[in-house]
Amino acid sequence: MAAQVSEHAPQTNAATLAMDRYAAGDDRAFGELYDLLAPRLYGFLIRKVGDAALAEDLVQQTLLQMHRARATYVTGADVVPWAFAICRRLLIDAWRKQRRESLSSDGEIEAVAHAMAPDLAPDAQVQWNQTLAAVEEALTRLPDSQREAFVLLKQEGLSLAQAAEALGTTVGNVKVRAHRAYEALRAAAGQHRNRAGSE
Repeated sequence: MAAQVSEHAPQTNAATLAMDRYAAGDDRAFGELYDLLAPRLYGFLIRKVGDAALAEDLVQQTLLQMHRARATYVTGADVVPWAFAICRRLLIDAWRKQRRESLSSDGEIEAVAHAMAPDLAPDAQVQWNQTLAAVEEALTRLPDSQREAFVLLKQEGLSLAQAAEALGTTVGNVKVRAHRAYEALRAAAGQHRNRAGSE
């Protein structure tokens, strides 16, 4: 099977090169690094927290920590998993501070819905929306480890290796977590369709 190339690969390579230059003392490279990483980190965070101000604050904190740690950055290392790992730790700290117990998945499910079913008949649209709600509910019930693996791979476009590094685990564990998440979401959609069909 051919390796899947992420749509983010050119940005990932450019971000790594910018971080290499920044770590070597080229302060101008930080602007480029920011432009390449901030939108991806913000997109990841806004789907998680549903709060634009908090997401923006966490992006800034992530990049500040990267700035502070640039002297210890290993030149040539992929900067994207490192950035996501910092971002994820800051997010967990923010959740603990605010005593949040669940993720907000609004937006990512809705975006999938619009991409997959833009022109349905009214009856089919009602059915689709109900199935979507069942999948959204199932997503919120997933263990954090499965949800995070699924989001990093399917929403953020990270490779298995990048997601593993960001999550501090192995590629095999990421595969298992993402597969279990996918199966749980597929089962939730199927159960809803079966219930709707028997009514």
